[in-house]
Amino acid sequence: MLKTQQELEQDIVGKLRRHFGREANTASKEQIFKACALTLRDLMSAGLLKTREQDVRQDKRQVHYLSLEFLLGRSLAKNAYNLGVLEELSGALRALGVDPEDIFEAEPDAGLGNGGLGRLAACYLDSMTTLGIPSTGYSICYHLGIFRQKIVDGAQVELPDPWFETGDVWLLPRMDEAETVLFGGYIEEAWDEKKGRMVYNHKDYTSVLAVPMDMPVAGFDTDHINTLRLWDAKSPTAIDMTLFSRGEYLRAIEQNAMAEVICKILYPEDNHFEGKLLRLRQQYFFVSATVQSIVRAHRARYGTLKNFHLKHVIHINDTHPALAIPELMRLFLDEEGMSWEEAWRIVSRTVAYTNHTVLSEALECWPQNLFEMLLPRIWKILCEINDRYCRVLREERHYDYDRVRDMAIIWDGVVRMANLCVCASFSINGVSALHSEILQKDIFRYSFELKPDTFYNVTNGVDHRRWLAQVNPALHGLIRELLGSDGYLSRPNDLRRLRDFSADASALEKLEDIKRKNKLHMAQYIADTAGVTVDPDSLFDVQVKRLHEYKRQLLNVMHIIWLYNHLRDNPKLDLQPRTFLFGAKAASGYYMAKRIIRLIGSLARQINSDPLVKGRIKVVFLENYRVSLAELLMPAAELSEQISTAGKEASGTGNMKFMFNGALTVGTLDGANVEMTEAVGEENIFLFGLNAEEAFALSRGGGYSPMQIYNQNPELARVIDRIGRGFDDGVEYGDISSSLILHDTYLLLADFKSYCDAQERVSRTYRDKAAWNEKSLINIAEAGRFAADRSISQYARYIWGVETK
Repeated sequence: MLKTQQELEQDIVGKLRRHFGREANTASKEQIFKACALTLRDLMSAGLLKTREQDVRQDKRQVHYLSLEFLLGRSLAKNAYNLGVLEELSGALRALGVDPEDIFEAEPDAGLGNGGLGRLAACYLDSMTTLGIPSTGYSICYHLGIFRQKIVDGAQVELPDPWFETGDVWLLPRMDEAETVLFGGYIEEAWDEKKGRMVYNHKDYTSVLAVPMDMPVAGFDTDHINTLRLWDAKSPTAIDMTLFSRGEYLRAIEQNAMAEVICKILYPEDNHFEGKLLRLRQQYFFVSATVQSIVRAHRARYGTLKNFHLKHVIHINDTHPALAIPELMRLFLDEEGMSWEEAWRIVSRTVAYTNHTVLSEALECWPQNLFEMLLPRIWKILCEINDRYCRVLREERHYDYDRVRDMAIIWDGVVRMANLCVCASFSINGVSALHSEILQKDIFRYSFELKPDTFYNVTNGVDHRRWLAQVNPALHGLIRELLGSDGYLSRPNDLRRLRDFSADASALEKLEDIKRKNKLHMAQYIADTAGVTVDPDSLFDVQVKRLHEYKRQLLNVMHIIWLYNHLRDNPKLDLQPRTFLFGAKAASGYYMAKRIIRLIGSLARQINSDPLVKGRIKVVFLENYRVSLAELLMPAAELSEQISTAGKEASGTGNMKFMFNGALTVGTLDGANVEMTEAVGEENIFLFGLNAEEAFALSRGGGYSPMQIYNQNPELARVIDRIGRGFDDGVEYGDISSSLILHDTYLLLADFKSYCDAQERVSRTYRDKAAWNEKSLINIAEAGRFAADRSISQYARYIWGVETK
């Protein structure tokens, strides 16, 4: 599969001529990028054919990973890296007279995800391929992604993100494998004497064509190639010619437009009926097409579905793909004529579920009437699943009313997707030790009592080849120099040997020099894009993640205001200079999250223009945070803010990416922070605040009074009052300050003093560069346990029952 620089150069020139009618010296950067992508796509497509032939010969169990998000970022450099031709590709581009970095930058981030859930899925698909697991990822081909964020007068504005116009070059349409998905209408039941069973005829439905767009996925140091299958929505008929002929032009194309809207936007706003309807339509479209495709291929190969569970695992990544369960039942019951008992036995041995949240609003509940209207057959199957399940709970397990109510799939007119997943899956896992414990003891406590052997923990992991070696090549070079090889790329635990150099002054100086050069690079980006000059010798304090109140970006803001107040009171205060960097997108309908973004903007303008604090602190909000920006930022970060309310963050993966790049963490004992602390020791992390048990007790005990804390702490009260009054731009934030004083759902006031104390420890430690660098190296050394390869190996062994290479 490897190619020389000269061969790649010839291939690129050939693609430019055949596809664009251009020579390299007249082609645009975008055209050259596409030519490079087509060249690598050809390599991967050939490898994919060989992989499929091998999988058929070996008859291995297939893993089907269903996720509503796959946050891939850019693919050109990543695929070249995994294929082992990155240097050759870069050399070929230079030989053609272009800068490789310009071509890599010409690729848009694939808009197929939003945050940690999608980025995790992308990391896992990379590791599944690297470890030789026959697997396919499935999602929707969102043409406009979630949105491109623009900050206008400090406020977030959502703009379309047309990544697909250029990024579709990676995709291989498979029109011959299209599936038909049915919506609406009604179900007509009738007894069929010949078949000896009830048949269900779907009437007056609307059909949508699901067209697979396949993206080959290359693994590292392997010929194995897997696929990410993205479903694109089309109408079976492009236009109603009868209506068009009558001059009703808009109505003539209405059905086509209604089909295609399914694939336009990730997470359409659902605070209104039409939004909820579109989200449910997206989820069923995605899983119905996926499950039909898997079943069709299995039947063609084996001639029976009775062995389906022996040959396939369908892994549900969070609750969004939960409708795969009743859709499988529909196919087995209606099209294969299985009995309910046989169909359920196969389904419940096929489906595995990963939970990613403890937040009730994220466990997905749908109004019953949406199912009745949009998915009539699925609704009947869900009712049957629920009736049988509740009957078992009442009559066989003798559960009382409260337990049955808690575990039911349908209750009081609401369909609970998490309960459906727990009921039907042979495996339910959390994504950190603490999170899994909370699932077992709290969120799904009765289900854990019912079938404890189905609950597991698999702590999340990240693709360390991308998030260390690829994005931070200087650090990779140092690690290779110290360890004598780059074996850690395949054996991430080899990083532990770096501990041998924790007292090596020369190694620590090199580590510090690498970090500073990365900071210079980031500082230039900030100057170019935000127009803010930052000091590369200041501490780069970074909080980048989805904007949600439980992640507590607001607590970070409160600390900055606290520092600002101290500097205003005493301009000669001996303060460690800091650059506070934020990056986050807020869901378009999430009012408070968008207000916090605006607050950060107001604070940044105030501080950055105040001559009294010049050179002491800077605040920068990084617009349109995305994977490619994270790849620039992670190597430059020195302090990683992981400050969620304890017990709320399932795991986190940003914390792991920062750790691989040598940033130290200030955080609560939440999610994977707990295991990070176990790995590095409390002396190499900055912990603060309530633990999960204490936070639960305070929240649920009914005795928490944020007003009392406000009244007893004048410095804190001053911070909150300042938020309410706003800053010199004239924007007031009384809604935020009132929410803190009256509610404080996520316990910011309770943790504020402890957080400030931890930040004081950060500043003191940073002044001792040797000590800081030693802690940084120890964090890198212990990061190997948070590699996605480890996570996927655990899934393969303990849940999927498949072998790895």
